[in-house]
Amino acid sequence: MAGKGRDEREARERARVYQARRQYHEGQSRRRRRDNLLAAVLGGAVILAAIGGQVAYFTVGPGTPEPSPSATPTTPAPSSETAPPAEPTAPSEPSPAETPGEIAPTP
Repeated sequence: MAGKGRDEREARERARVYQARRQYHEGQSRRRRRDNLLAAVLGGAVILAAIGGQVAYFTVGPGTPEPSPSATPTTPAPSSETAPPAEPTAPSEPSPAETPGEIAPTP
């Protein structure tokens, strides 16, 4: 009978150690999941802050490009309603051009 009490005691001890180990591993699993979620949220916030900073720098801050004057016509271009129809022009004969090194003929 003495062996029976000792076996029960050892079984209770094994059950207690097993239960403690399960609780420890479940706690570790919850902590890892929480840490991963926290890291993902904080990482996303850092990325969004970096993008927002870049946008603000280049649109409002010192990174804003200086406006350059654009070429605006001083006289308004005639619209197609007021412009006379274009008349075909006869092609003119091209005049001979002097080439470097040649002497122009005297008339």
